[in-house]
Amino acid sequence: MPNLPRLFSRPVRTIHCVGVGGMGLGPLAIYLAGAGYEVSGEDEALTSGMRVQLVRAGVAVKSLPESCDLLVHTSAAGASHPVLQAAARRRISLVRRGVLLAEATRGRKLVAVCGSHGKTTTTAMLITVLRTTGLPAGYVLGGLFGDDTPPAAYGSGDWVVAEVDESDGTIEAFTPEMTVAVNLDWDHPDHYRDPAALEAAFVGLFARTRGPVLVSDACAGSARVAPRARTFGWRGTFRGEPVAESDGRQTLRLGGTFPAIDAVVQASGAFNAANATAALAAAQLMGAEITSYVLAGYPGVRRRQTVLKSDQGLTVIEDYAHHPAEIRALLGSLRSRAGVQRLLVVFQPHRFSRTAQFKADFATALAAADRVYLLDVYGAGEAPLAGGRTADLRAELATRAPALPVAHAQEGDEPFFMLLDRDARPGDLVAFVGAGDIDRKARTWLERRAASGPAVLGWDELYEDLARQLTPASKLRREEPLAPKTTMRVGGAARVYVEPASVEELRAVWVTARTRRTPVLLLGRGSNLIVPDEGVDGVVVSLAHPAWSIFEARPGGRVWAGAGLRLKNLCGLAITAGLTGFEFLEGIPGSVGGALRMNAGAMGGWMFDVVEEVQLLTTAGEVRTLRKEEMHVDYRHCAELHDAVALGALLRPAAVSDAAAITRQIDTYRRKRQESQPREPSAGCIFKNPPGNSAGRLIDQAGLKGARVGEAEVSPVHANFIVNGGRATAADVLALVRRVRSEVKARTGVELQPEVLLFGRDWKDVL
Repeated sequence: MPNLPRLFSRPVRTIHCVGVGGMGLGPLAIYLAGAGYEVSGEDEALTSGMRVQLVRAGVAVKSLPESCDLLVHTSAAGASHPVLQAAARRRISLVRRGVLLAEATRGRKLVAVCGSHGKTTTTAMLITVLRTTGLPAGYVLGGLFGDDTPPAAYGSGDWVVAEVDESDGTIEAFTPEMTVAVNLDWDHPDHYRDPAALEAAFVGLFARTRGPVLVSDACAGSARVAPRARTFGWRGTFRGEPVAESDGRQTLRLGGTFPAIDAVVQASGAFNAANATAALAAAQLMGAEITSYVLAGYPGVRRRQTVLKSDQGLTVIEDYAHHPAEIRALLGSLRSRAGVQRLLVVFQPHRFSRTAQFKADFATALAAADRVYLLDVYGAGEAPLAGGRTADLRAELATRAPALPVAHAQEGDEPFFMLLDRDARPGDLVAFVGAGDIDRKARTWLERRAASGPAVLGWDELYEDLARQLTPASKLRREEPLAPKTTMRVGGAARVYVEPASVEELRAVWVTARTRRTPVLLLGRGSNLIVPDEGVDGVVVSLAHPAWSIFEARPGGRVWAGAGLRLKNLCGLAITAGLTGFEFLEGIPGSVGGALRMNAGAMGGWMFDVVEEVQLLTTAGEVRTLRKEEMHVDYRHCAELHDAVALGALLRPAAVSDAAAITRQIDTYRRKRQESQPREPSAGCIFKNPPGNSAGRLIDQAGLKGARVGEAEVSPVHANFIVNGGRATAADVLALVRRVRSEVKARTGVELQPEVLLFGRDWKDVL
């Protein structure tokens, strides 16, 4: 093709884009196609919205073509990427997205919109003003408009507007005609080691700018880093003061260098007022005529407070916010929306390095929500980093906002969807927030809800539904404290607590909860578990009613034991009946149901040593009886009881003996326990024994006996016990668990695994 602009001082006709589905490279591909180049591209994560725009612009979505002059790639596609390796073997020139954007706009008057956050919205607003006023210009947006407007256009005239991304250092390639800096907040710690390093990158861009530099009047140190800059904001050279807001629209009172008018902006929030003021200022400097309604038709940008659903009193939005300052501004704006009763935030951290550096700031910003649901970090090509995992952010939130309900869910985790279904209720605003693929998570949840029908929302409604089905013999309570019901004596409350009086009523609870997509958790005697301080978001079922504590002699010397029967009582009743073989269970502070689920063991004996068959309630509400031979049992686990509920078991004792002999054996076991185990409140052994070793021995060798966090202590009597000194919290216990694991691994190379359950949570959330 003749007359194509030369790139890097040489002729180029065909360009292939790796990562063309991204909001940076996709629009650039459209711009290049508009310039006349033959452009193709590929991306494993190409959304339908971007695909439509690419195809419409003539960008072929395909693999690396036979003929290719230049390959452009995102920073996430490193040297090991197979397409980049194939291009290198073919001696195709490789270039990063930012470098090519700088080169492709070099012959025009570039307006570079930069800043750690807010630049996409500001760029989109500036493009809207230019299109509305008819000032000719090309543009490259780092996102998709809320309507069908293309995200890029080669356009006509001398001007071109583009986002300049500082994240990977390619900002150094730009020499703009005008620069608009919406903020100078530190970000991208993977590339900029400290705020000064990022500031230096902006200072360099300002120095290379041939014409005006616009900087927000809210930027700390703006006069120092950009001494010749003009400012915009409430008190800037270009003044825009929000004076009214209603139904997602606000009015700015313009002043200073602006004409003295009121401008209508189709966007809400103080941060969007600042973005609009920046866009209007840049447009005026470019020669556009500013009137009251040049931003009244602003279509917005997708994933910027985009409403996905609003009906039945429930509003669901998505937003690209991924920096603490962005989240703080976003939640402040959402709080101001009329009719919002509670704010539920689903947050996907973006990059391990950013999470590690800013987790305290993230925690402070997220504390403005009423409930928070954390997804796993979206790495964006980064390897996991110590201190930068979602579990680390979760721990920071527990410290800074201990009363805030927080859940950590993995992608595609069905319990998470169930939890969100149950938590959300009319009047709530559910915000899916993050720069990764959280938008897909949001749509998956909404599609799931639509397919399964409307969920009955709210704990009160669930409580009332159960109350209609249960007899007075059953116990049903809201916000029931769980700490007194555990041997550790820590933790918060159950949202709904039930003690059913029969199999039929247990089945009713089970089926009702599952129909409402609400988790059900079984609580035995409260041993071998830790309840989190924030409590348990689910229906907690206890078989504490006397109907579940049956001890019944059966033919052939066998015994039927109900799931709620205490192991201590099982041994006592066995003594009376002259039955032996249960003595090892006497000192375990649990029930038959818990012992079956965990295959409890002590003194060389295991629960399933004496089991003949088990009766259980399946997830479908079916009562089944399984023989021991049909079940899959190993160390501290029974597969068939992972989700089902044990109702009771048929036990076969080892032999018949006289009561005195059994009592002597039990006394021997009791003395051994008293000598080797602490008497303070505990959950039992915290860690599993590694193969061929003892967890207690390893902890002792690491010098951790007596180690404390708050009121939680590694027992001086037995190192594999963490005891409650009196006022310990679950946070104290969990912090001590993490410390023990870390120090044992550092000293021995062995990574201990918890034996106790973290009730209603997964250990990977906190380890």
